[in-house]
Amino acid sequence: MLETSARLLRLLSLLQSRPDWTGPDLAQRLDVTARTVRRDVERLRALGYPVHATPGTAGGYRLGAGAALPPLLLDDEEAIAVALCLRTGTDGSVEGIEETSLRALAKLEQVLPSRLRHRAQAMQAVAVSQRKSPAAVGQDVLTVIGAACRDRERLRFDYRDHGGTSSRRTVEPYRLVHHARRWYLLAWDTDRADWRSFRVDRMHPKPPTGPRFTLREPPMDAAAYVARGVTSRAYRYQAVVTLHTNAEAVTQYTSSGFGTVEAVDGQTCLLRTGAESLDALAVYIGMIGVDFEVHEPPELIKHLRTVADRLARATDPGL
Repeated sequence: MLETSARLLRLLSLLQSRPDWTGPDLAQRLDVTARTVRRDVERLRALGYPVHATPGTAGGYRLGAGAALPPLLLDDEEAIAVALCLRTGTDGSVEGIEETSLRALAKLEQVLPSRLRHRAQAMQAVAVSQRKSPAAVGQDVLTVIGAACRDRERLRFDYRDHGGTSSRRTVEPYRLVHHARRWYLLAWDTDRADWRSFRVDRMHPKPPTGPRFTLREPPMDAAAYVARGVTSRAYRYQAVVTLHTNAEAVTQYTSSGFGTVEAVDGQTCLLRTGAESLDALAVYIGMIGVDFEVHEPPELIKHLRTVADRLARATDPGL
């Protein structure tokens, strides 16, 4: 009986590891006959697992979705990955899932082997967010938008822009993007006939969705488009700066959403960023610690001269 139970767990693990299996493949992996595989499949069905079978030489077995969530078998790396994702689910970027994530994490850690529990707990300091998201969104809003993206159905919503102005928008939604602790939607704005990115926490969807649309080719990768818009378009001052270092060397300054960087060659890169004040731009660019040239805006060049003079006087009062 113990051998049979162990074999059932092994069979379940195989069925969960990929979509389709042939009977002979399963028999070979389990070192049993095809008849034993059929009996074990029936046992799994009796336990509530929806194992679908297709007859014939091209047939096989597939684990389907049932009415209730069955137990899942995870390998070591999968278990650690799930634990970390559940931990980061408490950062507040989606309203209402913090408590649910913690409950699921507690259940998982309770059954983890000691070696895996220690690994997961050792990584908590990295995974735990120290700040709540500044703009959490509701699960229901993300669900509506995500379904419209998946089904390619037009989406209507009320939107409040950066300046507080409200408008009714109709878009062809493309992708949801999570950037710098906020959710954004990249979509084709039908009224403006152009691609736009929208902060989801400023959106109020107006169901139902529809009609369906034909997907357009986006201007670039969705995450790159949103990052570029967030780091420049929304701010009063938009800067374009050449940095005399390679792009990889400045990723620590752009990974939090403060800018985007494009490699020019092995020694230079182009930084695009934005801020509400020239002082903020001067501090941000200066702290990168490399030589640079400012291309835009012209006001920043004049302001940097003022800052340079001020710093020079601070180090040499005689100036």
